[in-house]
Order: sequence, then C-alpha cells, then structure tokens
Amino acid sequence: MKGRESGMPAETYWGTFFAADEAIARLFGPTAIRGDCIEFGCGYGTFTVPAARRTTGLVTALDIEPAMVECVRQKAATFKLSNIRAEVRDFVGHGTGVQDRSQAHAMIFNLLHLEQPVTLLREAYRTLQDGGVLSVIHWRSDIPTPRGPALDIRPTPEQCLAWMAEAGFHAFEAVDLHRCCPFHFGLLARR
Repeated sequence: MKGRESGMPAETYWGTFFAADEAIARLFGPTAIRGDCIEFGCGYGTFTVPAARRTTGLVTALDIEPAMVECVRQKAATFKLSNIRAEVRDFVGHGTGVQDRSQAHAMIFNLLHLEQPVTLLREAYRTLQDGGVLSVIHWRSDIPTPRGPALDIRPTPEQCLAWMAEAGFHAFEAVDLHRCCPFHFGLLARR
C-alpha cells in the first residue's frame, strides 16, 4: 500500500536535503550498531549506505518501489557493501517479514505522515530486540520546506513521541539534526 505523498524527487535533488553520513553518526552514536538493522522505506539508499558502514550486521532495506530497491542494490555493489539486503516490500500492508526481536536498530525516516503511523511503529517495535533502538527523522512542520508532504499532514515531534509511546517505546531522546538535516527533526527511542 503506497502512502499519501510517497513520491520521490530526482536523486540529486533529494540528496541536497541531507548530510546523511552525519545524520547516521548522530543517530547511531559513536560506535557501530552491533547486530542487524532494518530500514523502512529505503528510497535511493541515502541513509542505507551510511548505516551499512556503521553496523556489524545486515541492513535490511525495504521499499515498495522496485526502482528504489534496484538503486540500493546497485549502490551496495558499487561500494562493495555485502551487508545490505534490499527488498521490494509493502511493509505498511504486510509487515517487514523479519523475525520478532531480530533487529538491533530500526530506521523510520520521512514516513510518519502515513495514514496509520502507530501500526508502522508497532511493526518496528516487533522487529527490535529488547533494548533495540528506533531512530525517526521527519520533515519539520513548523517551517516551510522546499520538499516534503503537505504541512497539514506532517507530524510534530510531540505527536511522534506520543505515537512511539503508544507503540510501546520508551527512553525517548531528541537528536539535533539542524546542521546536517535543517528541514528535519530526529528522535530516538528504545524497545
């Protein structure tokens, strides 16, 4: 099921909104993630590649668009990253397909404007090991931005935190992404 406002601009334009390596460093912390990581909606692999470089396990990159998945596969081959598994998957309608409590980290970036954000967050929660980390990035709703979903469907950080709590997460933390992603906010939570 494609979500509302799910279209992607050209990759070169998309890349201008993020310093992805720095964003992943801020969200993952100073050491590599020990274990597997799942990415909901990998798009062009903007965050997939930096995540794969900072995890000891497999990064499962999911997207509903076959062209996006092929782009990520090509990047994995180009950068010789054997720890990326990119799959076409309707995770909104059918879940991720990964085992319960199998992931150390889950990434949900620019997706919580979808129609059922708590359902998506519950699926992330299901995939995470006890103590596993969820990272969230979303377009800010308090300023106009050159891209992103309509302002009236963008969640605030407070809404995201409430949805994360409803899904079972705790130990919330805001992450300052202003320098690397000026049009976005970042949040962390634990299972």
